[in-house]
Parts: sequence; C-alpha cells; structure tokens
Amino acid sequence: MQQQRDFSLHGAVDLGARKAAAQRREQASRSAAAAGGADGSADGGAGPVTVIDVTDETFQTEVLERSLTVPVIIDLWAEWCGPCKQLGPILEKLATEAAGAWVLAKVDTDANPQISAAFQVQSIPMVMAVVRGQPVDGFLGALPEAQVRDWISRLMGAVAQLGMGPGADPAAPGEPQDYPEGLAGPGDPLADPAFAEAREAMDRGDPDAAAAAFEKVLAASPGHPVATLGLAQIELFRRVESYDQAQARKDAAERPDDVEAQLKVADIDVAGGRIDEAFDRLLGLVRRTSGEDRNRARVHLVSLFDLFPPRDSRVAKARARLSSLLF
Repeated sequence: MQQQRDFSLHGAVDLGARKAAAQRREQASRSAAAAGGADGSADGGAGPVTVIDVTDETFQTEVLERSLTVPVIIDLWAEWCGPCKQLGPILEKLATEAAGAWVLAKVDTDANPQISAAFQVQSIPMVMAVVRGQPVDGFLGALPEAQVRDWISRLMGAVAQLGMGPGADPAAPGEPQDYPEGLAGPGDPLADPAFAEAREAMDRGDPDAAAAAFEKVLAASPGHPVATLGLAQIELFRRVESYDQAQARKDAAERPDDVEAQLKVADIDVAGGRIDEAFDRLLGLVRRTSGEDRNRARVHLVSLFDLFPPRDSRVAKARARLSSLLF
C-alpha cells in the first residue's frame, strides 16, 4: 500500500500519514483551550517548558508546531529498554539546564506507534532534533553526558544561525542566509510571502498546486534556491507516491544491478530520512555498473544532491566518493 505523506519545504522526511496528521490537528483543535492553560514543564508549571511527554495525538502541536519557534529534541524510548534509562535522565538534566532554549519531548515508542513509524524507529534509544517542522539531526544509543552536551552545543550553534533561540544571528534584511551545516533545508518560507501559495498547497496535501506555485516563483526569479529546493522535493514525493514500496525493496534486494529498482529504493530512503543509506546505495550502483546504467545511477544521485543545501556534509562526502569512482 502506498503511504501518503505530508509535504514540507524543510526537508525530505516523512512525518506521518496525511490522515494521521489530520486527526492530530482535529484533536489539537478540540483541546486547544486546555492546552493553552498548561505549559507542560517538568517542574509542575513554574517557569519555561523544559520536558514534555508526547503522544501520537499531541505530536502535531507539541513537536511540529512548537518547533517553529524553539528546537525540540525528541527522546524515543521504551520502559523495557535499559540504555534508555541511562540516557533519559541525562537529557532531562540538560533540558532543565537549558531553561527553555530547547524542549525535550519524550515519546514512549510502544505506546505511540504512529510516531515510531514516522521516524522508522528500528533501535532505541533514538534521539532526533526537530527544527521548523522537520528532523534535522540525531543519534542512536546511550551516549555519555559529555558527548550529548557536545551534540546539543553543535545543534544550537547551527540553529542560532537561523534566528532561533539564544545567540541567534539572523541575516540582515535583504541579504541571503545560508542554511547552517547539518540542518535539512532553508529557513522558514512563511517569512517570504512569495511562498505562501506553495505552503498553503502543501498544507492541504496538493502537490500539483504546490509545484505550480514554485514554478511561478522560478519563472520570476530563475534559480531561486528555496523554490528550486521546494520543487525538487515535490518531485521526489510525487515519484515515491507512485511506487509500490514493498515490491521495489524486494526487487532491489533480489537484483542488486536492477537500476530501476535501486533508484526507486534510493528515493524511498531519502523521503524517509535515510540519506546516507540512499547515497551509499547509488554509489554502490555506480561502482558495479557501466555504460548507460552507470550514467543513470550517477545522474539520479546528483539529482538527489539538489534536495539539500550545498554545504550539507552528507552531500559533500557523497560527492567526493562519486568523484573518486568516476575519475
């Protein structure tokens, strides 16, 4: 069965089925008054929000919408998981120390299968940072406190360049702002009225209208980076929506040199946030094939690079490996 996806300008990451998102929005609407009266902080309501428990029903408001103004770090855990019990208190301690500079969202993976499926959780503990509605960085396993502090420090340094949080240093008005290394896409497109039409189309799940809106911007401003990125992501989602994903993975596993199957699975992996896996798959295909097959794999890989900021470290690494294979 094909999986419907929410569309986003911020990165090619699946955050749940459209139906589930609609249900969450409906639930959030019904409970808006109650939610407005509770701050969810770990200290019983005094001070800023630091730690919150998140469910499938509250994910839209407590994580995606909250992350538009403050980074949200998700701790995906389960009661039976020993390493989770080591990592959890470290994250809670650091969240309390941060005093609202970022928010820790704790998700019990056993009790919240929709969130687990959205992040395609295969191992826990799993930590993921969400900024402006999209996952941007994360790690697996119970790291020691010093390493967790270092990871959060790097994350917050990059986030500050977006004009979010303490120490923010947004670009001057009228100047282009590079997206920070390690994050998944451009700044909030809602700040630019030119993208309001595209955003509205994506919010209502209309990729054709969103693509048309991006094309309109590109007609007026050829090469506009946000519009180019947005259109590339829409095209990716269109392709993935047309695939029989289970069959594509079966074909790719059974026939490693089946170019079409490998390209499809690479698309599926990018749309699901498994960027390194997608790049590795296509680099392996380039290495194993020749002639037109090799060229198809190369061209498709380069097209996936266009979904990310030029300085993204994963793209830079894959470009270097591709060059070594070709030359």
